[in-house]
Amino acid sequence: MKKYLIHLIILALCPVLSAQLVSKQKLRSLAEESALQYHVLKSELNGSAAFPQTYDKAAQKLVTSNSGWWCSGFYPGSLFYLYELTGDTVLYQEANRLLVPLAKEQFNVTTHDLGFMMYCSFGNANRLHATPEYKQTLLNSARSLASRFNPTVGCIKSWDSKPGDFLVIIDNMMNLELLFWATKVTGDSTYAKIAITHANTTMKNHFRPDYSSYHVINYNPQTGVVQQKRTAQGYSDGSAWARGQAWGLYGFTVMYRETHNPKYLKQAMHIAGFILHHPRLPKDMVPYWDFDAPNIPMAPRDASAAAVMCSALLELQQYAPRKLSETYLKAAETMFNSLSSDIYRAKPGKTGGFILDHSTGNLPNHSEVDVPLSYADYYYLEAMKRMKDRIYN
Repeated sequence: MKKYLIHLIILALCPVLSAQLVSKQKLRSLAEESALQYHVLKSELNGSAAFPQTYDKAAQKLVTSNSGWWCSGFYPGSLFYLYELTGDTVLYQEANRLLVPLAKEQFNVTTHDLGFMMYCSFGNANRLHATPEYKQTLLNSARSLASRFNPTVGCIKSWDSKPGDFLVIIDNMMNLELLFWATKVTGDSTYAKIAITHANTTMKNHFRPDYSSYHVINYNPQTGVVQQKRTAQGYSDGSAWARGQAWGLYGFTVMYRETHNPKYLKQAMHIAGFILHHPRLPKDMVPYWDFDAPNIPMAPRDASAAAVMCSALLELQQYAPRKLSETYLKAAETMFNSLSSDIYRAKPGKTGGFILDHSTGNLPNHSEVDVPLSYADYYYLEAMKRMKDRIYN
């Protein structure tokens, strides 16, 4: 505990890191170091059909899941990004190996997380090397996701619950990209219409006047009326759970990319403003797990939220007016440099092979606090790729 408190003090006092664009040489070095970590992670799996979830520091043991866990697509997705960043064919083969046990989730109609599970994995696989099999898997996944849409509510159901509840979480914005892909591939506008309706309903009910977001909205499935606004993973019903704000920022940036509707760009910029101008955003721009956590600056950080924010801002800066674009790029670079520092990157060969440390999964349930997480690595690598594309192009 003493060691952990010392670590928090260091983070709280950490100065602003340079926001200069990462050099090609540094970016190449970070990619190669990340690939080496994932060779360690690959060795830990030892050919099993398990999917990396986190690392138990106390037990010094890798924690894995089956293909049905919402994070299952992040490991193969990260491997595809590493292949793009380094050309490492061994990691590419490892990604393809894990697609086999993951494929059955294309027919999973019990989850809203098929975007995370299938588009981050098969979507990247198909982007790199399109095949009819990948296309069909993704289309089946989109159909399964669309089956959870309720037109009366105007949303895709997130979590199954008792009959009188229809629970929708802000995280669900991240799964809409799969539906837009399905419309582009098939010409069937049904998928995109579902995504747009979901985003519009979310924009109406999930956000407060300051553009912070509730985590969970409970609708009446028969009438569509909002029954409750609450949290599940944040500090309180009225607090701004950091990763929830990141999901919203990323999701509405995607909405603008896919529709070019300016209202989504405005929404994304408003969310960015809430995050970047918040008085409790640390100087290194890696947020505390909740912006309203009572024990700031001693509260745990969430590197996963910073990774999602960083990747989103690197895209959003392409669409925003020049002054805001410069602000977003500077913030993204600061976040990226912070995550790439010795404070947040795992030591070589440690933490089971994960790249980033100090993420927070679900603090209220005492689950995955101050640990590596598969989705933190995924969005960090996506940000790295976006940074590389910006430098080289």
